[in-house]
Amino acid sequence: MAKQPAAEILTVNGREVRVTNPEKPYFSRDVRLAKLDVVRYYLSVADGALAGIRDRPIVLKRFVDGAEGEPFYQKRAPEKRPDWLRTTTLSFPSGRMAEELVVDDAAGLAWIVNLGCLELHPHAVRANDLDHPDELRIDLDPGPGVAWDDVRRVAMTANELLGEVGLRGWPKTSGSRGMHVNVRIEQRWTFSEVRRAALAFSREVERRAPGLATSKWWKEERKGVFLDYNQNAKDRTTCSAYSIRPLPDARVSTPIEWAEVSDCDPADFTVLTVPARFASMGDPHANMDAAAGSLEALLALADRDDAAGLGDAPWPPHFQKAEGEAARVAPSRAKGVAKGVAKRATSKMPLITIANSPSKDAALAGLERWKAKHAEAASHLAVDDVLIDAMRGRSSTWTRVRVNLRHVADAMRPPQETPDPDDDPTREFRERTKKPRPQ
Repeated sequence: MAKQPAAEILTVNGREVRVTNPEKPYFSRDVRLAKLDVVRYYLSVADGALAGIRDRPIVLKRFVDGAEGEPFYQKRAPEKRPDWLRTTTLSFPSGRMAEELVVDDAAGLAWIVNLGCLELHPHAVRANDLDHPDELRIDLDPGPGVAWDDVRRVAMTANELLGEVGLRGWPKTSGSRGMHVNVRIEQRWTFSEVRRAALAFSREVERRAPGLATSKWWKEERKGVFLDYNQNAKDRTTCSAYSIRPLPDARVSTPIEWAEVSDCDPADFTVLTVPARFASMGDPHANMDAAAGSLEALLALADRDDAAGLGDAPWPPHFQKAEGEAARVAPSRAKGVAKGVAKRATSKMPLITIANSPSKDAALAGLERWKAKHAEAASHLAVDDVLIDAMRGRSSTWTRVRVNLRHVADAMRPPQETPDPDDDPTREFRERTKKPRPQ
């Protein structure tokens, strides 16, 4: 039997933290980093990372096999944990409850990183009030083929609007292709109200940057940079400041100044570069807690949208259907409009599903096999005709790949075939809970 490598015992602020398998590879492609390297990175930026998670319940997104392995989500605090780590109990839209960790210091940060938490995923609430968020989250998510310059332009439009409604935004790179803008708000509004304000904000940015920004929930309708208003729904989390992302270069979601937005490159911010940046300039978001603002102006904008007939937009699929929400079905599958609304023609997008898999690499390999099999049809696809969806279940992630055949002539459109691979981890649950159709 192979001998297990000795654990590394770190003393962090007077507390001992045991790092198991310290030499276990966590990154092995563009950079080589072991688990202990990742722990030491987080300790080097601990003041900044803790500012984003302190006093907040946190979901553990665990990459136990490193950045190249498949992660899983763990909401419930591990039973075996130090007695100095506190917890708080959250309720979720499903009616379930979970006791989640609250990490307040560098020792706690090192402890969860040892569990494989490359990314930090705090909720938008404080432990003292779990029903009223203190943060509005603006998530700028570029679609396929959208340039980084477009993300920056949308970010600047968002910043102008924030100033007009009396709020201050704090930008950071997402650590991938997008950008996040966090906004401190007073703890006065419910999750539904904060989401409503975020939707109004997204729609207004879309009006100001037509063709560049979009608030459309369904991927097949999006063009440009999507402002994901649903990141403000209850139980949704995004990676917080100084989180490492599972990309080959160990990129970091990095707080920046607004003056840096026009020139920054997300690839410049990695585990290898951010500690020196943090040591020299500190945390650009250090004063965020002192800038809590009001949502009243955005909620007034939401009222104007309601009066204009816009109403609510789709919620995430695991939420109950909201009053005033349109039919929760993708336009490509819609056969009509919601009851009570005058019928109108709807266009049906020719979408087919290519692959379902817990492994993104396996799903993308399935896409390449499909392209090779249907080379003539594939040659007509635009960049945004390939829809790669990161699906999130209760405790795991999986990838769905679909293709929009709108640019392929009817005569050469391949039919829907059995996806390859076809490993949707939620299928069994959905089949088990599916309501029988009335006879």
